[in-house]
Amino acid sequence: MSSPEVFDIAVVGSGPAGQKAAICGAKAGKRVVLIEQEREIGGACVRRGTIPSKTLRETALAYSTFQRKTGGMFPLAAPQHLLVEGMMSRLGEVISAHEKFMAEQLGRNGILVWHGRASFSSPHELSVTPLRGERRALSAGTIVLAPGSRPRMPDDVPVDHEHILDSDSILSMHYLPRSLAVLGAGVIACEYASIFAALGVKVTLIDKAARPLAFLEPELTDHFVGALERQDGKFLGGRTTREVAFDGAAVQIELDDGTHVEAEKVLCALGRVANVEGLELENAGVKLNSRGLIIVDEHCRTASPGIYAVGDVIGPPSLAASAMEQGRRAVSHALDIPAGQAAELIPTGVYCIPEMASVGLTEIRARELHGSVTMGRASFAEIARGQIAAVDGLLKLVTDTSDGRILGVHIVGEGASELVAVGQVAIQSNWRVEQLIETIFNFPTLAEAYRVAALDVVKRRTT
Repeated sequence: MSSPEVFDIAVVGSGPAGQKAAICGAKAGKRVVLIEQEREIGGACVRRGTIPSKTLRETALAYSTFQRKTGGMFPLAAPQHLLVEGMMSRLGEVISAHEKFMAEQLGRNGILVWHGRASFSSPHELSVTPLRGERRALSAGTIVLAPGSRPRMPDDVPVDHEHILDSDSILSMHYLPRSLAVLGAGVIACEYASIFAALGVKVTLIDKAARPLAFLEPELTDHFVGALERQDGKFLGGRTTREVAFDGAAVQIELDDGTHVEAEKVLCALGRVANVEGLELENAGVKLNSRGLIIVDEHCRTASPGIYAVGDVIGPPSLAASAMEQGRRAVSHALDIPAGQAAELIPTGVYCIPEMASVGLTEIRARELHGSVTMGRASFAEIARGQIAAVDGLLKLVTDTSDGRILGVHIVGEGASELVAVGQVAIQSNWRVEQLIETIFNFPTLAEAYRVAALDVVKRRTT
């Protein structure tokens, strides 16, 4: 192996967190190398995660809403033995376009890309082993670890990637199944459960928690469960699996309360595991916690000086938006560049059908911190655009009763992840509900729900 090539910054992993870290360093005039073990850049987000699942979601959404939006004038029935890959015919175009954009962005910023598996030789030296060719070495004053995560494989769930699948192999199914059981009720589990339910698959969502997506406002998740049930789906909360097995014809699931569930396919979405194997972190003095996540401080610094970790490898919230911000802030800290105020208002978007999004405080947390709070709600059924587009949904404002400041915004319904940005800006600007009432929104738009919810707050405060 040749002598180490010297860089200012080395970034391991080219997902959202790694890309942002690399670009931040390059824009500061530093020599940066981005290391990706797979052939293409972008990480799991591009080929197995966000982009594939959201592409399938668009097809499912179009199919499930077509009859409603056209008033039933054009009967539509899904053909038998529907090919999953056929529903994602645009995926190749979407991935190619995204990869082209990322490659051009890295190139414009002068970032070198090395393909291979990285491992520490010492705290500031990495060895990179490509699939073919000679191993290379590099040294860098700052190293950012962003290797991402992979699906967790529980010992009691025999994932075979044919009948019992994980979130990487779920889209490798050839035909759309008649029934699907989903183990877990986190973001990935709920997104896929709602997508397949919208395509006419009989879905059963099973989890040990009493409700899905427990970090969201209960009103949002109640709306989600209601939508699932209207599509002949079920949520079985407060249950754990006793046994999961394929009997040659279907997958049989026995739950701890004696409930029996049979499904043609099963998706196991019971968490993810940080990709730390093979990095030889012990050679760098980087420490892991009991869950196998890299331990970092508020600046994403590890226990080893000059080494940072960002994204899924450090745990929740495990969102692309938060991962990108972590990458930017980590490199800014390493280079002593002002990173601005810590982003406490990163919105959460869950791309189920219906979509859900939140920013700021939940009602429970707001009561804990502010005492008296007042809520305001607007149903999309009250909004002209909701009626025109046949869109069901809800916008909820959480406000401080004493001064009317907006503390939280929670939305369920199509376009929620776009609409929540208005609430994000309002909270960052310390707006009060009166300012939403005075704001003129385009008509007809779903954004009018902000004004309706604000008026509801004022009404509740005066009664």
